[in-house]
Amino acid sequence: MNSSTEALSTHPTDCAEVQVPNQVFMAIAVASLSENILVIVAVIKNRNLHSPMYCFICNLAVFNTISSLFKALENILLLFKEAGHLNSLRLFELNIDDIMDSLLCMCFLGSIFSILTIAVDRYISIFHALRYHTLMTMRRVVVMLSTIWVLCGTSGVLMIGFFEAATVKIFFVVPFFTALLFILLLYVHMFLLARHHANRIASMPGLHARQRQSGLRGALTLTILIGVFVACWAPFCLHLLIMMICPENPYCECYRSLFQLHVVLLVSHAVIDPAIYAFRSTELRNTYKKMFLCSASRIFKECV
Repeated sequence: MNSSTEALSTHPTDCAEVQVPNQVFMAIAVASLSENILVIVAVIKNRNLHSPMYCFICNLAVFNTISSLFKALENILLLFKEAGHLNSLRLFELNIDDIMDSLLCMCFLGSIFSILTIAVDRYISIFHALRYHTLMTMRRVVVMLSTIWVLCGTSGVLMIGFFEAATVKIFFVVPFFTALLFILLLYVHMFLLARHHANRIASMPGLHARQRQSGLRGALTLTILIGVFVACWAPFCLHLLIMMICPENPYCECYRSLFQLHVVLLVSHAVIDPAIYAFRSTELRNTYKKMFLCSASRIFKECV
């Protein structure tokens, strides 16, 4: 996201903007693309995964795949630009950059709202297990996913097309922070309940160590989820907040000079997502094994 973010650092400051090599973004994009495509294929192929939870995970993987694909294409265009091959196509270059930036904004928002739906689904499945299939029907899942795509698509286009307008920034930032806050509140609430449940289990006499560890493992998983989520998203969210409240302060400019590092953390979450939400699933792991075994068997037969 270059043409839109160059305007973020136009004020004088003693802090030089930190530049991250395009190769770093390319490597992250390729890793994310590979992992998330694997998740999408696995969910499509295995009928046992056609459930609300895996629909939300697959939707997150789709957003991550699109963002990784266009981030890789953007880096390729930047390499062509540095080589001098796009100088004569300035209008084409700007149009393509605006389209990619819109899609990236859409995917970043889509990722955050997909994570929100996963958090809600986890909360309902854990603490309202008996009513889960009544509350989380496939019809409601389709409505939720359709709403996410319309909202994020509209926000992405408006954010890039009317970037300088304060109203558009507010329209982008307010839902963003609202979703982030709601996710954190859900995870913290689940963590506290899980820890309370684990302590109750641990205090009961006569329980085996394996049963006690199972309750503590649930609390540890939620701790990891919260920690990774905050570490990857908090710097970028703070950057957005600074854009709104102190656009000309030199100290704020120093923080904003780290924008590319914040984006590295942000896009890295698309690499970590499959490990947290997908690879921990036994059903998904078994699907991966079958896919790899079938592919290896097919290659072996062709070689023989």
